[in-house]
Amino acid sequence: MDAAHFVFKAYLGFLWCFTRLIIRSPSGRKRFNVLGALNAITHQLITVTNETYITAESVCELLQKIAALGIKVPITLILDNTRYQRCAKVIEAAAALQIELLFLPPYSPNLNLIERLWRFVKKQCLYAKYYEDFARFKQAIETCFAETDGLHKDELTSLFSLKFQSFKNITL
Repeated sequence: MDAAHFVFKAYLGFLWCFTRLIIRSPSGRKRFNVLGALNAITHQLITVTNETYITAESVCELLQKIAALGIKVPITLILDNTRYQRCAKVIEAAAALQIELLFLPPYSPNLNLIERLWRFVKKQCLYAKYYEDFARFKQAIETCFAETDGLHKDELTSLFSLKFQSFKNITL
């Protein structure tokens, strides 16, 4: 589980030219916030979105959505060390829903599968793309999420591999 904050601004892909080139881009700081949980086995995505802030209430809402799925095996949610995820309210809500919270070490986003999804979404629908308004920007992101089980399934399956680099027999 993790949050992504997509800002309605220019996301350049590649740009290099001999002459001056004017590229249309949106300006502003309007954000589309997505708090998402990705099932490491089935690759099912559950999200809570807003245009303000991700807070402990957002995390509790996501926990409720996960619990409502009726999964019969124990649920372990992997989170980073964001303050709103480590607060008492979230810990109590998770305990009440019988969801185990496993916090990653600081500065280790490479261990969180959903970070790969955020990078994929930026590549697919933000880099080198122009959207006339915030509604279209938001719709492009939501469409990309909706197509994780369809159009993008094969590409995402390879991204969501559970093979992580490990360091065994390291001596310092």
